[in-house]
Amino acid sequence: MIGRILLVISWIYIFFGVLGIFRFSNMYSRLLTSSKIDTVASITAIIALVFYTGIGEYTVKLILILVFILITGPISNHIIVRSAYLNEIPVNEKEVKGWKL
Repeated sequence: MIGRILLVISWIYIFFGVLGIFRFSNMYSRLLTSSKIDTVASITAIIALVFYTGIGEYTVKLILILVFILITGPISNHIIVRSAYLNEIPVNEKEVKGWKL
């Protein structure tokens, strides 16, 4: 029962996150939203799977996957945003290399 509730909550996170991606106008806000969706929804889904499987060898594997996602998710998003910033991709669509149009 708890596992099903957590899976529904993860789908709710994904749904509202996708709406947030379409709502924001610049690339950096969209990347921030997609990072939050990815991390929070996957954490919730993996915890739901832990409740489904019970205590056993799969629980240890799921916890290792959870730790891996917690470490690599924010780091990969930071690398993407930093490369966009270093390549001088404008924050706003109307801004080109520091000049507002």
